Amino acid sequence: MKNTYFKIDPWKIIEKDFDPAKVKASESIFSLGNGAMGQRGNFEEQYTGESFQGSYIGGIYYPDKTKVGWWKNGYPEYFAKVPNAPSWIGIHILMGDLPLDLNKCLEIKNFRRELDMKTGIYTRSFEAQLSKYNRVGVKVKRFLSMEESALGIIHYELKALRGSSELSIDSFIDGHVKNQDSNWNDTFWAHKNKINSEKIILLHSQTLKTEFDVATYAYTQLFDHEGKSLGNFSNSEKDYRISQNKKYFLNEGTDCTIVKFGGHINGMNHDVSDFENIANRLVKEASEKGFDELEKKHSEAWASIWDQSDIQIDGNDKAQQGIRFNIFN
Repeated sequence: MKNTYFKIDPWKIIEKDFDPAKVKASESIFSLGNGAMGQRGNFEEQYTGESFQGSYIGGIYYPDKTKVGWWKNGYPEYFAKVPNAPSWIGIHILMGDLPLDLNKCLEIKNFRRELDMKTGIYTRSFEAQLSKYNRVGVKVKRFLSMEESALGIIHYELKALRGSSELSIDSFIDGHVKNQDSNWNDTFWAHKNKINSEKIILLHSQTLKTEFDVATYAYTQLFDHEGKSLGNFSNSEKDYRISQNKKYFLNEGTDCTIVKFGGHINGMNHDVSDFENIANRLVKEASEKGFDELEKKHSEAWASIWDQSDIQIDGNDKAQQGIRFNIFN
C-alpha cells in the first residue's frame, strides 16, 4: 500500500486531521467487509462535501449494457457491475437547527480515524464547532460482524463540549442509490416492499434484469450518559428513505450514545418471505447481547483469522502494515 497521509503502524491504518480533498480516497481505505457484505468508510452523519457512497453485497451483480460505438469491435455487450446497495448506516444529527456536517462546521479539531486490522474495528473521532456557542465531540465505532454475516453495528457517541441543545436524530435506511459507474445512468434496483415499525425498518429491493432479492434493515437505540435506554424511536418515511427519529435534550458537559444494528439479508441464502422474521431475530439477538459482547465476539473471530493468515515482517513497519492491509482485504 502506497503510504502518503497515513501513519505507519504494523496493525493499524491511521488518518489524522480532516482534509476534504482526501475524503473519497479515505472512504476506500477505511472500507469494511465480512465476506457477505462490504461498506465504504462513509460518514454516518450528513456530509455535503464530495463523497462516494458505497454498500455492497456478495454475489449480487447487474449486467450494465456497454456504451461503445460500432468501432469498438471485440467489446462485450454487457459488463457485470456490482450494484451499490441501499444504505443502512445513515445517522443524521441536528443540534437545535444546526446540522452536524463536517463540510459546514466552523472548525474541526482532533479529527482521527483508525482501522484496527487486528480486530476488524473502524473508529473515528473529532470535535466540531457548529456555531459560536455550540461545540460537540463525536466518537464512532463500526464493524461488520464476523460472527453473524448479515449484521453490522455502529456505536455513535455525542458529547456537548460547549452549549446545550436539543438533538434531533434521524437514523435511516436509504433506497435512493445509484452507481457512479453506470454506463447509461440506469437505476439498478426496483424496491418491492418496506416495513416501518418500532422493532425494525426494512426495505426489500430487487435488482433489475438479474432479479436478486435483498432486504436492507436497521434498528436504533439511544442511551444517556449513565447507559440508560431512552425508549423507542418514532418513525417516518419519504419514498424509499425510511427513518427512525428521536429528540433528546443534551446538556453541556454530558453525552449520549446511539447504537444502530443493521445490514443486508441476501435472498440467495434466504427466502424472501423470511426477510422480516430474520431481521427481527438479528435485531433481538444483537440487542440482548449488547455492543460490548458483539464487539468481543467479532474481535475473537478476527484473532482466529490472523492466527492462520498473518505474515510477519521484522524491521520494516511500513511493509508490515502493507502486507496486513492486503490480507485484511
